[in-house]
Amino acid sequence: MAELYIGLMSGTSLDAIDAVLVDFTNDTPQLLSAHSEPLPATLRKTLLALNRPAAGEIARMAQADVELGKHFAAAVKQLLKLHNVEPADVRAIGSHGQTIRHNPDADSPYTLQIGDPNTIAELTRITTVADFRRRDLAARGQGAPLMPAFHAAQLRVNDASRVIVNIGGMANITLLPANPNKHVTGFDTGPGNVLMDGWYQRHQKGNFDKGGHWAASGKVDEAFLQRLQRDKFFSLAPPKSTGRDHFDMRWLDRVIKRHGKRLQRKNVQATLCELTASSIASAIHEYAAEAEEVIVCGGGVHNTALMFRLQALLAGKRLLSSEDFDIDPDYMEAIGFAWLARQTLAGRPGNLPSVTGASHPVVLGGVYPS
Repeated sequence: MAELYIGLMSGTSLDAIDAVLVDFTNDTPQLLSAHSEPLPATLRKTLLALNRPAAGEIARMAQADVELGKHFAAAVKQLLKLHNVEPADVRAIGSHGQTIRHNPDADSPYTLQIGDPNTIAELTRITTVADFRRRDLAARGQGAPLMPAFHAAQLRVNDASRVIVNIGGMANITLLPANPNKHVTGFDTGPGNVLMDGWYQRHQKGNFDKGGHWAASGKVDEAFLQRLQRDKFFSLAPPKSTGRDHFDMRWLDRVIKRHGKRLQRKNVQATLCELTASSIASAIHEYAAEAEEVIVCGGGVHNTALMFRLQALLAGKRLLSSEDFDIDPDYMEAIGFAWLARQTLAGRPGNLPSVTGASHPVVLGGVYPS
């Protein structure tokens, strides 16, 4: 009998809800079906606004929490319909939720993901596991990134050191040493697509720079790049994590204002692309110099200009897509949260203290029965 789980992911880019149906019958996840549910423009606008303090934010957050939960549930129902699966056949949903605040370095560290799991469980009639990050925070961890545990389970080998690079709104890396006696580590490297998408939406038609064509038409402004790289996050030692409440368009506007020089729009896009590529490459050179293979997943894998720069900056290493290992790069994270839900129901830890800095391994998430 199939062991079915659903993973839900709504990332920093806020373009859509990714829903995947995964079979764990043989422990190795098999992706059976995937569906992306676009987020309504009004809800997307509300979620973006919740990344910063404003009047009435608690009421707006509470309403968005339930509304987003309904959209998560709708994505699940459509996924089940596509694969002709009954809710009773699915053991659980693993829902990441939408991060609207993340500050693990506050005096009282906090992280907040919304998308009400009560609503999801009620509307889908499927047990839902959610709120994965806060237990790691309670154990004095960063609460992120959480995917390295999944990466290690699926992609670690003993004959090659690997780095997994996830490029969503933010970018993060997982270091998988070939030596089994070495710990798996990982951390956020900084912005992935979030600044490139924001700049493109402001000055072009569309939500993102398809293939990185606009960035490729510009020229990197080295002085501006150096100013961007002065942000203290880039020099922090891991464990570290970040989000939209640090790197967003307000951050970019402040840096442009401090720069004080006229910048061509296409050159800004080229420089933002270089910022993402160089911050990833620098982290790999510093913390995983011995890695032979770099495996990329997330939306950034489709940005040809970004991938070209990564390959150039990582000369001597094999740059691959997770697709080369039969894991769809667009759904890696959603599959990972299906896996985390399975870990939770089995009473197994889902975090790696060597990644998040937590004091010990913990079982992640709250369970909302069907």
